[in-house]
Amino acid sequence: MGGRRMIKAAAVLIALGYSSLLVYQGGVTFNFQENRQGSVQVPDLTIEPVTKTNIYDSVQSKNITLEDIFISVKTTKHYQYTRLPIILKTWFQLAKDQIWFFTDTENRQHQNQTNGHMVNTNCSASHQRKHLCCKMSVEYDHFLESGKKWFCHFDDDNYVNIPRLVSILQNYNHQEDWYLGRTSVYEPVKIYKKPTNKLMFSFWFATGGAGFCISRSLALKMLPVASGGRFISICEGIRLPDDVSMGFIIEHLMKKNLTLVPEFHSHLEQMKLLIPETFRDQISFSYGKAKDEWNVVNVPGFDTRYDPTRFLSLHCFLFPHFKFCPR
Repeated sequence: MGGRRMIKAAAVLIALGYSSLLVYQGGVTFNFQENRQGSVQVPDLTIEPVTKTNIYDSVQSKNITLEDIFISVKTTKHYQYTRLPIILKTWFQLAKDQIWFFTDTENRQHQNQTNGHMVNTNCSASHQRKHLCCKMSVEYDHFLESGKKWFCHFDDDNYVNIPRLVSILQNYNHQEDWYLGRTSVYEPVKIYKKPTNKLMFSFWFATGGAGFCISRSLALKMLPVASGGRFISICEGIRLPDDVSMGFIIEHLMKKNLTLVPEFHSHLEQMKLLIPETFRDQISFSYGKAKDEWNVVNVPGFDTRYDPTRFLSLHCFLFPHFKFCPR
């Protein structure tokens, strides 16, 4: 079975080599060269332990627990003093043993703060396709080695509501093939063959900016075409970014459909449209900045000069018992 899948993948990539890729993005423009002007320096982000230990009381004990989840966060040296401290102060504290950061540099301070959970992928810090795919490849391989039941990927501009992530995954069987996430486009990616413009195939993908989860059963089926650096070869063969290539492998090669989970959110959405009454129901949040305007959740809390991303305020809204939260 594995050999046949590899032959099939190779045949597809060879065919694509003689074709032009036309990607219809449903009104959403991909911009993979992120503007670092949206970064913020947040003062006084000392890391404090939680004062209570029963934050998962609302999560029912079913077949999946937090210990069954491998959570990867893609980051870079460019954001190690802006985005990363916010995560370390907030939602990392809810899942210290499950969260791993995949970066492109060495930082002893962060290694100490994460108990050795910083992985230097030795990939470039560039935001180009090949280098993003390089990190995703390392994330996937580390998940396979972990023996965990679920692989959940997020970006360093995400806030993850850990208890909600656990409760959502409890609705799915890790021994079955599941690809959970949210799209950022209005129609599937379509691959046409030149010069006839004949549609070769189409597929959906879960946007990495909102996060996605893959069951171990499905991840193991992907092994012949994605493990050991093969994921990078897939990316280069179809000339599409890491999250799109993941969708190509799963939907087109593995023939497994994306299951839409609307509780994932990316900066491509208007964060202010999420109302506070629903915050506890969401899995992930994000933020962005275009020119002088921030795309952030509308949540009460800290002054925007101290907390422009609103992640500190969001964390205190969800988990007010943290010491740094206002009383």
